[in-house]
Amino acid sequence: MDKNWKIETLAIQGGYEPKAGEPRIVPIVQSTTFKYDDADYVAKLFDLDVPGYFYTRLANPTADAFEKKIAQMEGGSAALATASGQAAISLAILNICQCGQHIVSASTLYGGTYNLFSATFPKFGIEVTFVNPDASIEEMQAAFRPSTRALYAESIGNPGMNVLDFEKFAEVASQQQVPLIVDNTMATPYLCRPLELGADIVVHSATKYIDGHATSVGGVIVEGGNFNWDNGKFPELVEPDSSYHGMQYLKTFGASAFTVKARVQLMRDLGPTVAPMNAFMFYQGLQTLPLRMQRHSENALALAGYLEKHPSVSWACYPGLKSHPSYERAGKYLSKGASGVLTFGIKGGATAGKKFMEACRLIALVVHVGDARSCVLHPASTTHRQLTEQQQISSGVSPDLIRLSVGIEHIDDLISDVEQALAASQKL
Repeated sequence: MDKNWKIETLAIQGGYEPKAGEPRIVPIVQSTTFKYDDADYVAKLFDLDVPGYFYTRLANPTADAFEKKIAQMEGGSAALATASGQAAISLAILNICQCGQHIVSASTLYGGTYNLFSATFPKFGIEVTFVNPDASIEEMQAAFRPSTRALYAESIGNPGMNVLDFEKFAEVASQQQVPLIVDNTMATPYLCRPLELGADIVVHSATKYIDGHATSVGGVIVEGGNFNWDNGKFPELVEPDSSYHGMQYLKTFGASAFTVKARVQLMRDLGPTVAPMNAFMFYQGLQTLPLRMQRHSENALALAGYLEKHPSVSWACYPGLKSHPSYERAGKYLSKGASGVLTFGIKGGATAGKKFMEACRLIALVVHVGDARSCVLHPASTTHRQLTEQQQISSGVSPDLIRLSVGIEHIDDLISDVEQALAASQKL
C-alpha cells in the first residue's frame, strides 16, 4: 500500500494484496478452523509470537482484509471487526473500563447506545454521566471523576444531526488523560476522519453506510495508535495479563495494543465475532463508499432544502442547511458533505407523521439508516421508544420528529414522493 494514496483509492485497493496466483478478489474464508503441520508453530500462534489464524472467533482472513481496509481509510493503526455496532461499542468501553469505573458521554446518541450506557452498563458497575455536547469545557470537566476512563460521542448525532465539536471534546479528553471514543457511523471515513481531529478510538456500526445495501449486521473498532496508555490510568494495557501468559500489551504491541487486547481478551471471552460472509460484504461496501456518500449527501441537502420551505413542514434539520445550529461546524469538519440523514417535523404532529410515512411509495418505512434505498422512521415510537420522554429530548428526539435516510435514487423522484406524502398527511 502506498501511504500517499487518497481515500478513494484505499477504498478500492486497500486491505488486501494478493500474491501471484492468489484470487484477485478477497475470498470468503467460510471456515472456523485452520490446518497446520507443525505443533510448535500453532503454539507460537497462541502466544501471539507469529501472525496467522487458528480460530475464526479471534481472526479470519476475510475479516482481516476488512479490518485492514477500514483501518487504512480511517488513518488508524489497527482494527477489530465485531458482530454488530453495539458489540463494537461494548468492547471498546469494556476494554478499558470495569466495575467501579465511569465514562462521560455526549447525550445526543443513537437510542440503542443511550440505553446501553444508561441501563445495561450500570448493571456491570460502570456508571455513565451524560453531558450536553454544547456544554462549556468547564461544565464538561465537572462531569469527570478520578474513575473516569473515556469520553464518548458521535461525529454526527443520530437522529439529532448535531455535528461534534471535535476541538472541544479532544481538548477535554486530553486534559483528563482519557481516550476520546467517537462513533463515526453516520459520517463514515469518507466524510470525516475523527482520528485526525483528536479522537483516539473510532467505532462504527458497519451495518449502515459501510455495508450500504441493508444486507449484513456488523461493527468495527479502529485504534488511532497515538494515545498514551502508560499514564497511570490504564494498568490493564501496561501490566501483565494473567489470563494471557502475562502478556504486556503496550510493551509488546505498541500502537495496536488496544486492539490486540480487545481481540485476545474480550473477543476470546465474550465472542461477538463477525461472520466471514458479513466481513466480505463490508469489504465490498467500502469499495463504493466514497461514491455513495457523495450522492447521499447531495440528495439529502437538496431534499432538506425542499422540506425547509414546504408549508406543511414546521421545521427541517440537516447540518448542510444554513439554518442548522451545526452549519459552521459541518463546514469545518464535513467539507465533503453532511451524510444522508435528515429530520423534520410535520404540521399536525405524530398523527400527520404516521399518515406521511404510510403514504410514501418510493421511500420505505423500515428501521434502518445508511441504505442505498431511501427509508423513513418515527424515532420516538421506534428506535428511541425505550427511553423516557426526557431522555428522548436529551438525545435530540422530539415527539414530532420524522427521520429520513436519503438514498441514492434520483432526487426528482424522491422529492415527488415526499410531495405526495406530505399532501396525504394533511388530509382530514
